[in-house]
This record gives sequence, C-alpha cells and structure tokens, in this order.
Amino acid sequence: MAKYNFVNYLLNPKNWWLPLLVIFVVSAAGVLMIGVHTYTEAPPIPTYVSSKNETVFSKEDVLDGQAIFQKYALMNYGSMFGDGANRGPDYTAEALHQLTVYMNAYYQSKIKNDPTADLQKKGVAELVKAEIKNNSYTENNNQVVLTDAQVFAATELVKYYKGIFTDAASAGSFKPAGYITNADEIRSLTSFFFWGAWVCGVERPGEKYSYTHNWPFDPEAGNTPTSATILWSIIGSLGLIFGLGIVLYYHGKLERLDDSAYTNKAQAFMTKGQIQNFQPDAVQRSTYKFFYVAILLFGVQVLAGILTVHDFVGFVNFFGFNISEALPITVTRSWHIQLSLLWISACWIGASFFMMSLVSPAQPTRQVKLINTIFWITVILVGGSFAGIFLGPKGLIGKNWYWLGNQGWEYVELGKLWQVMLGVVFIIWAITLYRGIKPVMKARQPWALPNWLVYATFSIIFLLISGFIATPKTNFVIADFWRWMVVHMWAEAFFEVFTTVLIGYFMVVMGLVSRQAVIRVIYLATLLFLGSGLLGISHNFYWNAKPVGTMALGAVFSTLQVIPLVLLTLEAWRFSKLPKILENGNGHNGEMSKRFGFSEVFLFLVAVNFWNFFGAGVLGFIINLPIANYYEHGTYLTVNHGHAALMGVYGNLALAAILFCCQLLFKTERWKPRLITRAFWSINIGLLLMVFLDLFPAGIWQFNTVTENGLWFARSHAFIESTGFQTLTWLRIIGGSLFTLGGVVPLIWFIVSSAGGLKKKMPETKINQVEKKIAVVTTY
Repeated sequence: MAKYNFVNYLLNPKNWWLPLLVIFVVSAAGVLMIGVHTYTEAPPIPTYVSSKNETVFSKEDVLDGQAIFQKYALMNYGSMFGDGANRGPDYTAEALHQLTVYMNAYYQSKIKNDPTADLQKKGVAELVKAEIKNNSYTENNNQVVLTDAQVFAATELVKYYKGIFTDAASAGSFKPAGYITNADEIRSLTSFFFWGAWVCGVERPGEKYSYTHNWPFDPEAGNTPTSATILWSIIGSLGLIFGLGIVLYYHGKLERLDDSAYTNKAQAFMTKGQIQNFQPDAVQRSTYKFFYVAILLFGVQVLAGILTVHDFVGFVNFFGFNISEALPITVTRSWHIQLSLLWISACWIGASFFMMSLVSPAQPTRQVKLINTIFWITVILVGGSFAGIFLGPKGLIGKNWYWLGNQGWEYVELGKLWQVMLGVVFIIWAITLYRGIKPVMKARQPWALPNWLVYATFSIIFLLISGFIATPKTNFVIADFWRWMVVHMWAEAFFEVFTTVLIGYFMVVMGLVSRQAVIRVIYLATLLFLGSGLLGISHNFYWNAKPVGTMALGAVFSTLQVIPLVLLTLEAWRFSKLPKILENGNGHNGEMSKRFGFSEVFLFLVAVNFWNFFGAGVLGFIINLPIANYYEHGTYLTVNHGHAALMGVYGNLALAAILFCCQLLFKTERWKPRLITRAFWSINIGLLLMVFLDLFPAGIWQFNTVTENGLWFARSHAFIESTGFQTLTWLRIIGGSLFTLGGVVPLIWFIVSSAGGLKKKMPETKINQVEKKIAVVTTY
C-alpha cells in the first residue's frame, strides 16, 4: 500500500472540499477585514477653515470636486493616490508639492535680509513640514483649522489649477485648451486635490506617519518611507521564498509523473482531417458573430491606443486639424481600456457557448435565441458605452454623464446604465451556459470540467456587484476600494481560474491531455490563485489610506501570487512538447490528415503561459513589495506590467479562443496557417518590443527619478515632456507597428473576410461522430 501523505490526500478528489473551503474562508475573512478597515479607517472629508473661522474649502466643495474629476474623466489623464493614467500628473503628489512650495514662499517673504537669513530659511522648511504633518481635525464639527501659510497656499493652488486648465501658455497646461473653463468647477476640483494632498501629508491620529504611510515620496513635505514599509517588504520576501519552497517540494513529488500521465486516457488528438470533417451545430454556428465583433473591437481598441500615444508625444496635428480637440486623451484612453475588456469578454462568451455545445451536444430549446439576445444586448452596450465615453467628458449630455457617459473610474469607465446592461449580459450568459451544461453536470462529481466552467462564470458575475456600490459622492478612498474589488478580483483571481478552465478545455478537446490531468491542474491552480489572489488585492491599497495591517497582507500575499505563475511555467514546457509526442505516436509519416490540427491555436496557448510568468509574474513581482512600490507606484513600471499581463495573457487567450472556434467553423480552404503564424509572432514580438524599448526603460528611469526628486517631479510635464522620455515613447512605434500591421490587421481581415466561408449547419437529426467522442471525454 502506498504511503499516506499530504500529496496523496490532495490528489484524492473526495478531499478537495476541505483545502478549498479553508483557503476561501481565510481569504474572504481577510478581504472582509480590509473592507471594514476601509470604512472605519478612511480619512475624513472635513471643512477647511482659517484661524478666523472663515471657510476655505467645505466638505461639499471636496465632494463636488471629486464629481468634476470623474465627470471629465481626469483619471484617464492623471491619477489620485497613484491610481489612474500616467500622461498627466498625480494630482495628490502635485498638489502636496505645490502647497509645500507656496507655504515656504509665504514664510520666506517675511524674512528680512540679515546675517541669519539662511538659517531662518532652513527653519522655515522644517516649520512647513511640521504644519503639513500636524493634524488639527476635530470630529465634533468635522473641521480642520489651517494655518495662515496653508490658507495662502490653498488660495495660490486655486490660481495654479486655473492656469493649468484655462491658460494654454501656462507650464504643464492641460491639452486641449478649454477642456474645463468654469471657474466654480475648477475651484471645486482644486479643493478635491487639496484634500488628497492633506490626506497624504497629515499624520494619522495616534501615528507618526500620514494616512498614506507617507506616500508619495517628497522629502520637502516630510514624506519618506516608514519603518513598516521596510519591515513588511523583508517579511514578504521571506514569505515568498518559504512558500515557493513548500509548493515546489510537493510539485517535485508530482513530477515523478511522466508525459504519459497527462496523455493517458486522453481522447485521440484532433487531426487536420477530423477538423475538416467537423460539422458545427446551430449553437456553434451562432457564436461566430461574437468573434466577428470581438476582432473588430480589438482593432478599434488598438487604434484608440495609437491615438493616445500620439497625444503623449504631441503629434496631434494632421492636415491642419488638431485631433486632440475632437478626441482628447481622456476619451481615447477610456476607449482603449474599456474596449480591451469588452472585446476579450465577447471572445470568452462566444467560446464558452461553442464549448458548451461540444460538451453537451443535445442542447435545450431556445438556446440560439438566448445567445442571439445576449449578442444584440452586447452590441447596444458597446455602442452606447462607446458613445457615452465620448459625450460625457465633452459635456454633451449634461447631468446625465454618470448614467450615460463616463463614470470616471479607470477600468470602470462605462456609464452606470451600460454597467447595468453588462450585468444583464453576464447573468443571461451564466443562465444560458448552465442550461446547456446541466445535462452533463453530475451532483456526485462536483469537480468535473463542466462544473468548473459554471463555477468560474457565476463567480465573475458575483464580483461585478462590487462596481455598483460607489457613487460620485462616496469618499474616494472607499469608492476606490470597490473599484479594485472589480478590477483586481476579476483579473487576478476569478479570471485566472476562468483562464485555466478554458485552456484546460481546449487541451482536452484538442486531445493533448486527459480530463483527469486537467481537472487536477485546475483544482491546484484554483487553490493557489484564490489563496494568493483574493488577499493579494491589498497591494493595491498600500498608499490608499489603509492601516498597516493591509500593507502586511499585501506584502505577503501579493508576493505569493508569483507561485502559481511559476508552476504554470514549469508545466508550459511539458505542454509545448505534447503535440509532437502525440503526432509521433500517431505515425503520421508526413500525412497531413494525421497531423495535429490546432498547431496555430496552440501557439497562442503557449504564449499565455509565457506572459503569465513574465508579464504577470516577473514584471508584477518587481513592483509588489511595499518598499519598491513606494517609489514605483504611479510610474510606467505599472503600465509595463499592465500591458504585458492584460494583452499577453488575456489577449492571447482571447485570440486563441477566436481561432480555435473559427478553425472548426470555417471551411478548410479558408484557413490560413501562414497568415495566423505570422500574426502570432508579430503580436507577441511587437508586445515584447513595446516592453523593452519603451515601457520598461521608461519605468526604470521614472523610478530612479522618483528616488532622486520625488513623484511630483517624475510625473511633471518637465519630465514627461523631456527629450529622453519622449524619445522612449517614440520608440514604442517600432513594436506597435509590428503588433498592428503584422498581427492585428491581418487577423481582422482573416476573420471578417471569412464570414462567407462558414461550414453548413449540421442537421438536427445528426450528431457528428467527433462531437460524440468529445462529449464522452469531457462530460465527467
């Protein structure tokens, strides 16, 4: 009898509930704690008064300013607390530094020319730091009494932002000119920035550091790293090494399994001949329109990115027409981000329906009608949100900007009405998927592949609820918590699980691995992703006015997120060899009909593993430890990680989904292996070039600038518009051109031009033999 140990325990599906339950309960408890602290430890939004009790900025001014910030989508130009876009300044860092400058100027203007002037100026600098740190907040009247120097600085700050938004000749002025002209709106906006600077500078009650742990780095304002930032960085590193050692130890025990352990009991892999004979049913044929629209949206998303980069380098005039006036960066970047989520979601919805019909060929009635309903609601949603993102910041829909325009949150830009519609799409999606898979779901086999697809889908819907809680009048710190609950939990927890499930399905249907092997991988990945991903959300809150406990969780669990990505990389080499191993076993002898049929699709799946490790893992890890993130937060290193992870992982998977389904839908003569292979290498090499020629070196340079001068300068127009930084941005065109012209454009042409080359629908009375075989293998 084999020795009983922990590995054997984990490999027994009957015992899978306990580890998953323990991890989920612990993780959920941690997230709940962060949520409670978000509300109980959030900085107040006070009324700021002078020593004479005259109102400088009221609480209503601050909240109105936050709404103005969202209405004009300024989070897609600059950032608050480091969250947002990097083209413009971080408004909290900028406002804090400007206040410091104005306060110093106020006191220095009172110094007379005498022998001790230099000594007095140094004393002024220390006095300014002390006033910035002093917390004079009184809870009973919700007021903060400002010093005379702070009142003077607040007045000057209003003038400063009036110049930024209304005077084109002002240094660092917003482009295009006249974007915001209303004096009351600018004053309210300034009060919001003032509040953000106050939160970053003033000491948290009972502590020796600010609400944001002295972020951003600005020694002139008294902001330097805290001891907790350094301590938890060390503990986080130790936790990673310890956790990685344990997981690799047990993985080493599992590695005794050779390739046959993965391929044993797998169905015969699908050959080119079987793909040619495959006949889609009505459900599968109905999914093509999702891929048609998705690939077009991919193209528009890339175009919006190109327009955004043009604005970065000021190359906006064409034939005497300034495109930034019609399409300001707040619009193009919002399109670029939101369309990335929408086209990838459309791919996954279409692919899940296609797979649903493979898993359970006998579909319930009205499935096609439900799929068509989802599609047309999605079309309305995309069109409405696309228009709203343009109309809202341009002020063309007035007070309806929140419902019909741009909510103003990065990654959650679409207006509230369109967000509700997205929720409806997801709900109908889940219901349709459940109806289609229900016949093959087994109550006594909760870990079967069909069940995993349903679990992941319903989890995605559940997380969308978080996006409906905050309003424009919700404390920004609290609202940003709910924004990250959507963005992070989707991207780094449940989407990762969904990704693993979908890849697993592709591998089984292709005949590369057995369902048992895939189910085990999905389960272990779920344990690791949920174990690290749920609590890993806390690394987004290091500097967003949370207590030390949140930083501690982030330092440990964010670094642990590297572990599942390392394990996926260890498996990537094995998976990359499987087609050749199985082909040799099939004895193809050069006969094309016996060759592995999904060679081009498989390339994209291998790329998902590569970018999971490099883009999400390596480029994510270097910015996750608190001490590194303290200086990095709000720089291009975040942009670098975001592009590599989002396009590298989810983009490649979405393209794999499109091509997998379309290869089975298209007539054989319509399939273009060389075009697809060239597109694959163009997209992935182009993405690598964008990383190594621009995003990474720009991020490193910006990081170094933060350590030398402070974040305010590294995000200032003087730095962003400097020759060196602009040169790096121009270099992005090399990778971007290869990505777009060599990859995106050919793929769009291929998918769209093949609309007339779909195979005929399979008669209802006939079930294709390939489907029968696939259904038997993937059912349990």
